[in-house]
Amino acid sequence: MDFTTAAWIWLYVGAFLMLAELASPGFVIFFFGLGAATVAGAKWLIPGLSLSWQLALFSILSIFYLVVLRKWVKNVFMGDTAETQKIASEYVGRVGKVVEAIRPEVPGRIMLGDAEWSASSAVEIAPDSMVKVVAQDNLTLVVEPV
Repeated sequence: MDFTTAAWIWLYVGAFLMLAELASPGFVIFFFGLGAATVAGAKWLIPGLSLSWQLALFSILSIFYLVVLRKWVKNVFMGDTAETQKIASEYVGRVGKVVEAIRPEVPGRIMLGDAEWSASSAVEIAPDSMVKVVAQDNLTLVVEPV
């Protein structure tokens, strides 16, 4: 079996492009790899397929896969974002102790459980005060005095 035929080369290119997707954002290169893999299959089914037809088929299939499948496949890989929102709000309602003073314009630090967190508030809160977490903004907890 000759692994340097046009069909094998298309398959190598397709596999490389699909793997290259792991190192790039946007989820686009994968569909060009899928197009190349499909051309490899077409070349095996139709051995007399000329290079110009292979390139045309690659272009058409890549764009087709990109337009038709990208949204669906991206949703499969991205998962449910509602679950992520639930995880991010697990600290809301918990009570902690201020370690470093919190001012409206300058975040401070609070001890929540066994971890120290950056915290912000609309009012000034002195150290050693107890606070309640009301929201989370990325890695900063939004608190209010208890």
